[in-house]
Amino acid sequence: MWINRDIESELLDLASQYLVVMITGPRQAGKTSLARKTFPDKPYFSLENPDVREQISVDPHAFFSTNPDGAIIDEFQRYPDILSYIQGIVDEKRQKGQFILTGSNNVTMLSHVTQSLAGRVAILKLLPFTIGEVSGIVKNYSADDYLLNGFYPGIFSENLNPVKAYRNYYETYVERDIRQILQVKDLVYFQRFVKLCAGRIGQLFNASSIATEVGVSSMTIHSWLSALEATFIVFMVQPWSANISKRMVKTPKLYFYDVGLASYLLGIENVTHVATHPLRGALFENMVTLELLKKRFNAGLDSNLYFYRDNHGNEVDVLQESGYQLNLFEIKFGQTFTSHFLKGLDYLRKLIPDRISSSNLVYAGDQEMTINGHDIWNYRNVKAKDVIV
Repeated sequence: MWINRDIESELLDLASQYLVVMITGPRQAGKTSLARKTFPDKPYFSLENPDVREQISVDPHAFFSTNPDGAIIDEFQRYPDILSYIQGIVDEKRQKGQFILTGSNNVTMLSHVTQSLAGRVAILKLLPFTIGEVSGIVKNYSADDYLLNGFYPGIFSENLNPVKAYRNYYETYVERDIRQILQVKDLVYFQRFVKLCAGRIGQLFNASSIATEVGVSSMTIHSWLSALEATFIVFMVQPWSANISKRMVKTPKLYFYDVGLASYLLGIENVTHVATHPLRGALFENMVTLELLKKRFNAGLDSNLYFYRDNHGNEVDVLQESGYQLNLFEIKFGQTFTSHFLKGLDYLRKLIPDRISSSNLVYAGDQEMTINGHDIWNYRNVKAKDVIV
């Protein structure tokens, strides 16, 4: 079953302009399905298959001669030398969108791509489903349902139990990706680290504190964090600064690329667990922040998300920078609006009034309105806001 993805139009547009398009993102985010649905006439080859790798490596000229109009090549980083052959082919033929490449290991892929295909390739980042994409498959989901099930396509296309699915996903990921990147010998410490990260969603990342709890050095924590970022498990949102204060917080906040995986790591196994969990609000903030990030990536753009926090306790969850202007987003899980939700937004609008393009409160309530210049949005409708891109 092919699911329509918001990113498809951007993929088609890039394929009409570039010789090669690379789709990257987390494992099981739907990269292969996206490529095959968007380009149904292109032959497909997965380099996860050892027979395919051997076929190409033994006689690459025969392989490319058999596929003169290009192909979809999945997990191409499993045979990096293929990029040199692709470079020569696309330089000679100059056919737009000739090859569609997919892969999951960001560090490995980008190093090879920048060496071989610079100026020839467009890069798209595909994350798991958006709220809108899920709502087209499953109706009447509550916020807690989203937080439990997360957004990986397989959960929905295969009707999987999310707890078991994320358990298998996590164990496979640790076994294959982290061991390849870091050669982790004692997985117990690393697993403790990942669970501590889940317990710090939406919080400032303090490597020294986590190092003490795990029992390793801060340098090791930074190395592990880099691996989690490179393999699309976590991402960091940096503090916004425009030299308006020397007392601004300088530490980034930590989020997961999928809240379902974070919920699993927190020991959440059903909707009741979500509803009573102390990090329910943090998971909700993570989910909404991801919606903003997915909108950017689906448009072929980089993240432009920051947060504001000062040493006096004033904060706004997300600042979206667009040139000189800022779009503000405060995120609350409450279903009933209270004016207290607007405190941080009011503070920042007074502090830098000339830079604020829009001020938005995103919450779990259904009533949408505008109050004193603040737009109040239900989390399901954030995608519809023009300011997101």
